[in-house]
Amino acid sequence: MEPVEITEDGLLLRPWRPTDAADVHRACQDPDIQRWTTVPRPYLPEHAHAFVTDVAPGGWADGTSAAFAVCDADSGELLGSCGLVSIDRGLRSGEIGYWTAPWARRRNLAARATRAVARWAFDRLELRRIIWQAGLGNHASRLAALRAGFRIEGRLRLAAPPPEGPADGWIGSLLPGEVPEPGTPGPAGPGTLAARRAAVFGRPHPDLFATVGAVELRLRAMDERDLDALVVTCQDPETVRWTSVPDPYRRSDAESYLAYHRSTWADGRAACFTVADPDDAYVANVDLRISPVDPALADVGFLTAPHARGRGYLPAALAAVATWGFTTLGLARVEWRANVGNTASRRAAEKAGFRMEGISRAAITHRDTRADAWVGALLAADQTGR
Repeated sequence: MEPVEITEDGLLLRPWRPTDAADVHRACQDPDIQRWTTVPRPYLPEHAHAFVTDVAPGGWADGTSAAFAVCDADSGELLGSCGLVSIDRGLRSGEIGYWTAPWARRRNLAARATRAVARWAFDRLELRRIIWQAGLGNHASRLAALRAGFRIEGRLRLAAPPPEGPADGWIGSLLPGEVPEPGTPGPAGPGTLAARRAAVFGRPHPDLFATVGAVELRLRAMDERDLDALVVTCQDPETVRWTSVPDPYRRSDAESYLAYHRSTWADGRAACFTVADPDDAYVANVDLRISPVDPALADVGFLTAPHARGRGYLPAALAAVATWGFTTLGLARVEWRANVGNTASRRAAEKAGFRMEGISRAAITHRDTRADAWVGALLAADQTGR
């Protein structure tokens, strides 16, 4: 396969040259490139030299890949890498791969380059599909894929996860006719809900704060120091009575919940907060779970340690989490549900501003049965007074 050059949307995509080795080496020292890709660590000058003189040209020669240096069309400055990391001629399918040099970020570069490569691959190579994969939590790559027109279709276990990276990943695909035109914002443009979510979940879990009288509570990511207190809370008879936590509740169940907490943050599906007292000890936890079908809708779930009940901690924490969801995630509605009769949960929700809306029949699975549920909600408009 003969190497080609592509000029589109202010970019020049060209085959790699031996003189690019120094810039490739410099770019691949970036922690994010090392975290999310399979480049060698440490990344040495000989790795960069081998890539530009052997690996990339070899893929063009045998038709198994098509790697492009992404450059500024006017200055020629190297900005990143984009190309088909694999090509299956039998299936007429390929897989896209890209990275952006740290000095060239926040220019929508990966999406612009991916559109150009995809257009060329569909038109010239007559591919029928391009696949995108990324490690769970790589929201920058996911956002670029969305902006290039890819449809994110699910999760999968990665065949070659990056060292110390997630074992699971996202997968998406792009078909002919789905590539946005050059210069258009396309899906997930700046200011969209998808862009906001990427900015939130692509960063470390935040800390929030709530005040109850003279007590300041810290809402933070759960970690191993909270597990013993979580076990005590979930073994409490009232917790067992009103929730669906495993019974008996063991430390392995707490460890599974911690893994869920970390996975759902990486996936952008939920934000789970430990509520810690001034000594940084666990007193409660609040989960904010985003609807898979309506990105402006979420629901809350919560538990309070037995020794911390009745102190007003949970209403304050609930209000803080809901406010964060409205202002940072762009939520419009946060729902609360509890088994009919769970007056402690209802009292906490109402003190946090949730309004009761009624009873939903057989709405909750509880100990292998269907139970009626109280339903309430807090709206973004409730907090703004509109």
